[in-house]
Amino acid sequence: MSALAAVRRKRGYLLSYHRLLWDLDPELLATYDAFYTRLTLTARVLSPVDKETVWIALIAATRAKVGTIHLKRAVKAGMSPDAIADAFAIAAACESLDAAGFAANAFPQWVSERRSTKRYLRVFDAARGRTRPLVAEIAALVAHAGQRRSAGMKIHLLRAFRRGAKRAQVAEALSFALLHCGGPTMLAAMDCWIASAKLQQVPAPFRGRL
Repeated sequence: MSALAAVRRKRGYLLSYHRLLWDLDPELLATYDAFYTRLTLTARVLSPVDKETVWIALIAATRAKVGTIHLKRAVKAGMSPDAIADAFAIAAACESLDAAGFAANAFPQWVSERRSTKRYLRVFDAARGRTRPLVAEIAALVAHAGQRRSAGMKIHLLRAFRRGAKRAQVAEALSFALLHCGGPTMLAAMDCWIASAKLQQVPAPFRGRL
């Protein structure tokens, strides 16, 4: 079976760039598919529901209409329409941080960063609905990463680890940004995590010297 046929059989669809990679180099498509499978389909530390909650928040943050496969996977994992809506709401709440930050920067005489952040978190906590608090924090972290909002990442990195997140959970969720948003966005996310770790606010992303 060709790599192109294998991709179609595994996923039930072909994307235009699958055909492009196949035309360019059949082995490249096979290698990419193995990478995709290992990164997003192989079971590691996140449950299927947790994984798709993160993906839905990232899809909403980046306005990726082609992300319907993750809605189907969410349903297959057992997520209800309300749970899916809550995951989208997490991304929507994350975007309110920009407005809160604007107020603190433009009108510091009236609105402090502390007050703005406090109110942003009220919006966020209301928006997550019945999503487990830990999962909501990780999903928000990835949504902010997808938009390269380091301020939001720092907030939710700290909150996620305070709620008991394991490094492997955060690492797995954040790795989705590499596939979905590309290397530069992933590098920016890693820079933020490393900077927070150097301040001894959160665990380091990997072993060894930062």
